[in-house]
Amino acid sequence: MRQAFAFAVKRTASIMKAAVASVLAMGILAGASPAAEANSKYAAIVIDARTGKTLYARNADAARYPASLTKMMTLYMLFEAMAAGRVNKSTPVPFSKNAAAEPPTKLGVKAGGAVPVETAIYALITRSANDVATAVGEMLAGSEQAFAQRMTARARSLGMGSTTFRNAHGLPNTAQKTTARDLAILSVALREHFPQYYSYFSTRGFNYGKQRINTHNRMFGRIEGVDGIKTGYTRASGFNLATSVQAGGRYVVAVVMGGQSGRSRDDHMAELLREYLPKASTRGGGALVARAPIGREVAEIAQSAVAAVASVALPHRDAPTPDSRPAETATAFAAPERVVTAAVVPAARPSMPVQEEIGEGDIDTVETGSTTAPIHGWVIQIASAGSESEALDLLSRTAAEHARVLAGRTPFTEPFVKDGVRYHRARYAGFASKNAAWDACGALKKQRVACYAVLQQ
Repeated sequence: MRQAFAFAVKRTASIMKAAVASVLAMGILAGASPAAEANSKYAAIVIDARTGKTLYARNADAARYPASLTKMMTLYMLFEAMAAGRVNKSTPVPFSKNAAAEPPTKLGVKAGGAVPVETAIYALITRSANDVATAVGEMLAGSEQAFAQRMTARARSLGMGSTTFRNAHGLPNTAQKTTARDLAILSVALREHFPQYYSYFSTRGFNYGKQRINTHNRMFGRIEGVDGIKTGYTRASGFNLATSVQAGGRYVVAVVMGGQSGRSRDDHMAELLREYLPKASTRGGGALVARAPIGREVAEIAQSAVAAVASVALPHRDAPTPDSRPAETATAFAAPERVVTAAVVPAARPSMPVQEEIGEGDIDTVETGSTTAPIHGWVIQIASAGSESEALDLLSRTAAEHARVLAGRTPFTEPFVKDGVRYHRARYAGFASKNAAWDACGALKKQRVACYAVLQQ
C-alpha cells in the first residue's frame, strides 16, 4: 500500500511538474510578456530571412511610428547612390542651414560645413544624427521633401506597402507610418541588396574629431550572431529595435516596436531570438522577403507618391484663434509650467523615466524624435486650438500642404491658459534667426495661412 501511495504521489508530482513546464513553454512560445501584450503600441515580428516564413508575429501589420528606424531607409538610399557611382565614401555631404538646425541627437556640423559620406554613415548608424539624415536627404534629392517622396517610392518598390515617409530622420510627423513587417523587409533588403556596405551596421563606435561616438545598440554580444541593425525612440512610438542575426547557417530578422523602456525592449528581443532562431531554416536565399526595385516601377511609384502628397486636404481655418495677439505678448497668458510637445499623436510616457533610459546609453537620446525636449529660439505660430489633438492635426495638414516653406521644421504644441480656459498653440521650430522665422511667416501669409514669429525662451 505504501509503495502504491508513494508511486501515486511521485506520479502526481511528475504530472504537476510537466504541467507547469507546459504552461511556461506556452508563455515563451507566445513570445510576448503580459506587459508587452497590454501595451497598445507593441508590435513585433520574427521572419526567417532565407525562406520568408513568419516565425512569430504580433500586430505586425498595424500602423506604427518608425522613429529613428527611418534612418534605415535613409541609409538604403545612400547605399544605392554609392552602388550606382553617384557618390563615394569621400564625397562631401554639405550641411545647409536647414540641416544644421535639426534638433539633437546630432553631429553638430555648422551650416556651410560638410563631412565625408563615410562619416555620415557612421553618424547615422551609431549616433542616429538628425542633422546628418537631413543633409544626406538634401544632397541626394535637393530637398528633404523630395527625398521623403523618393524614400516612400523605394519602400513601395521593396514591398513595403504600408510605409509612408515624410522626413529622413524620424522626428515626429503624424503622417510618417510603417509596420513591423515592413521594417523587417527593409532590414533584409539592406543586406541582400548591398552586401558590400552592410558591415557598417555592425559598427560599435567611431572617432569624430576628439569624440568617441558609440552605438546605442546593446544587442551586440548579447546574442551570438547579431550584426545590426538600428534602435529608435519617440514618445509616440515607444522603444523600437530592428535586429539581424546569422548563426549556425540560419538567418533571421526581428523587429520589436513600442517597448516601454530600452531595457524591456532589448530583453524581449533577446527572448524572441533565442526562441525562434533555432526554428529557422538553413536553406533558401532571402529573395522571398525583399524585392529588388525595377526602374520603371520605381518611376511610377515616385509619381504616385508625389500625387499623394499633393492631394492632402487643406485645414479649416475659419475657427476662432484665441491666441492671435501680438508676438511681444505671446507668453502673457502662458501656463506657469512650460510643457512642449512635438507634433505626434498623443501617447503615454514610457513606464521608466526617460532620464534613466538615457543614462544607460542604450537608445537614441530623447531628441532623436523627442516629445519632451525643451525648444528654444525663434519659432512660428499658425494658430491655437481648443485641444491638443486639433492642434496636432492642424500642424500635420499645414506641413503637408506647405512643405516647401516648412520642410525640415519641427512641429510642436504648447498649452496655455486664458480666462481659465486651456488652449494649445500650434507652432514650428527650427529657425536659425528672427529673419528666417519672419520670412517663413511671410511666405505662409501669401498663401493665406495666419502666422506670426515669436522668440521661444
